[in-house]
Amino acid sequence: MRTTDDREAEKLEESLEGYKEKIVPMNRGSVTWDKELIFKGRTQRGEEIDFDAHVQWGCMPTESLLLSVAACMAIDCVSFLQKMKAVISNFRVDIAGERNPTPPQYYTKIEMVIHISGKNITPKKMDRVISLSQEKYCSVYHSLRKDLEVKASYVIE
Repeated sequence: MRTTDDREAEKLEESLEGYKEKIVPMNRGSVTWDKELIFKGRTQRGEEIDFDAHVQWGCMPTESLLLSVAACMAIDCVSFLQKMKAVISNFRVDIAGERNPTPPQYYTKIEMVIHISGKNITPKKMDRVISLSQEKYCSVYHSLRKDLEVKASYVIE
């Protein structure tokens, strides 16, 4: 017997046809030296982010990478849950990344915990949206090393 969650999961799959297909195939940007080890990054749309190796005036590039992974999954999860008729009142992703101790100091392990509250949010839905994001839709996740261990969990509040 199919449950309501099963039917909603099937509808979600159908509704994702074409999701994220309208992308700009080539992204561009620039990073300009400001002073010392401080740089200003600018996207092709003019958005800016400050990078600072000493973390006095901006974030480290590795911090922005970590936040990009969390943001990509967050966008997917919220989008998918809304398509599944969930009503989200709060959503936050806490993320921690463990790095290789010697150069290159790439991330070896990332752990994310999604804190979510609202209505019509079930463990089955959360498992499904996380799985879809990690297995197919999160472009940032799929741009990282294949040997990177990523764990995502959630707390429905």
